[in-house]
Amino acid sequence: MDLEAVRTFAAVADTGQFQEAAAELAVTQQAVSKRVAALEKGLGVRLFTRSARGAALTIDGQAFLPHARALLAAEERAVASVRPGRRALRVDVIERKLAPAGLLRAFHRAYPDIELGVVTLPNADAAVAAVRDGQIDAAIRAVPRPGTRLPEQVQSVRVDDEPLHILVGPGHPLAGERSVTTAQLVGHRIWMPTVAPGTEWGAYYLDLAAEFGLTLDPVGPGFGLEPLLATVADSTSLATFVGERTDLAWPADWGLRRVTLTSPTPIYPHSLVWHADNPHPALAALRKHLAAAYRPLEGGWAPAWSENP
Repeated sequence: MDLEAVRTFAAVADTGQFQEAAAELAVTQQAVSKRVAALEKGLGVRLFTRSARGAALTIDGQAFLPHARALLAAEERAVASVRPGRRALRVDVIERKLAPAGLLRAFHRAYPDIELGVVTLPNADAAVAAVRDGQIDAAIRAVPRPGTRLPEQVQSVRVDDEPLHILVGPGHPLAGERSVTTAQLVGHRIWMPTVAPGTEWGAYYLDLAAEFGLTLDPVGPGFGLEPLLATVADSTSLATFVGERTDLAWPADWGLRRVTLTSPTPIYPHSLVWHADNPHPALAALRKHLAAAYRPLEGGWAPAWSENP
């Protein structure tokens, strides 16, 4: 249905005059007449009765008017949904309990009037593709992973250096330590069942293990965070990596211990990814906020590919 014809019909219904509707719409009276005639032809009914005093709605015109207004309102909502500044800023994060979600929560506290649409895509490749295609406005990910490069016009900048901790149960040999060096992890079994081929976090942890000679065990069903924590809590040999700002909670009687890592501290690199041509005004605010909050962690380790977006 021609929405310009529907808009013209509503203007005539409101003013009661073809001439006044033409003035309101900044078109000729002839154009108004042609639009209404085309709409009537398409619907197969008369919408107005014309007289010297103006145009009056027929019974069919009265029945159609509320639907015409609904169509025009739907058009306004559709346009607003994609108009920069009128729709939510859509941002992808790796998982809602991890540090990128915390970065977005801090941004929301600083800019409570900016509406956010938070999504979680399968991996960095999917997130970068969604940024490239305009399906999302930004992503906070470790990018690019080995063997990949960002598409043209897709940009990236580091926004957070998150130190890694080791999480162990109360019976683990490292449970009594407040901190250990990365070299002290050699020989300990580090269970990471969430490490998946083709993901940026898989690439990160495999590179970390290779760099420092660590025993990384990716085998096992990945039933989620709580079963992983429960298994580690009951084990005297298993440890797992967690980010310093990962939002974790567990029953007190599990006795899990967070142990910091030093010499060097492994850093999980979080970068903001966006398209250079994206005009959403809230994207500029997000970039400015994250840049102001970023504190590079000196002396830490991160894979070389994360330094070269």
